[in-house]
Amino acid sequence: MAQKKQKFYVVWIGRKPGIYLSWDECMEQVKTFPNAKFKAFERYEEAEAAFVRGYENYVKAGRVNRVSDLVSTCISNVPCLKPEMEAIAVDAACSGNPGKVEYQGVYVRSKQQLFHVGPLEKGTNNIGEFLAIVHGLAFLKQKNSCLPIYSDSVNAISWVRQKKCKTKLEPTAENKVLFDLIARAEKWLESNEYTNVIMKWNTDAWGEIPADFGRK
Repeated sequence: MAQKKQKFYVVWIGRKPGIYLSWDECMEQVKTFPNAKFKAFERYEEAEAAFVRGYENYVKAGRVNRVSDLVSTCISNVPCLKPEMEAIAVDAACSGNPGKVEYQGVYVRSKQQLFHVGPLEKGTNNIGEFLAIVHGLAFLKQKNSCLPIYSDSVNAISWVRQKKCKTKLEPTAENKVLFDLIARAEKWLESNEYTNVIMKWNTDAWGEIPADFGRK
């Protein structure tokens, strides 16, 4: 049986505008929302180009015959495919799987470190990426800031939107501190609203995310 092809869903107008990785996630943002605007794309780059450009500009550019034409237009009309400098970026690093994991957040423009946690025992990179995004959201809410957040982890972005760290790692005495942080992060997501847009860092186009630990 052929595997269902991944699609990316742009929500321009909905409960939380952004790029979603499943139809169910998209529907949560647009169902019963007045005048919701959303569209599915085959490639993440196309979705990102359309989202950054905005709905009105997308509709105007939609006179072209193919979405690929729209992306070409965006690339030729940079800066629509350049990263937003007024943003924060988060990333995680893990030595081993599981292993010692840490994460940090930086201001994109200056690469100034805003927070750093770890190393924590017996974790995974995906867990670190999840915690980094939630920490970033809490940090920005505390500062009353609407800056967007960049992450290079599709899994972590999806987990945050589902408000659940869907790791298969089992809790042990060694990683109790890590799982306590996961529980706190999930509780924060359930208890808090935020307007910050979480965006996928385009590593192929922009290089490593500014929060990268540089250990590859």
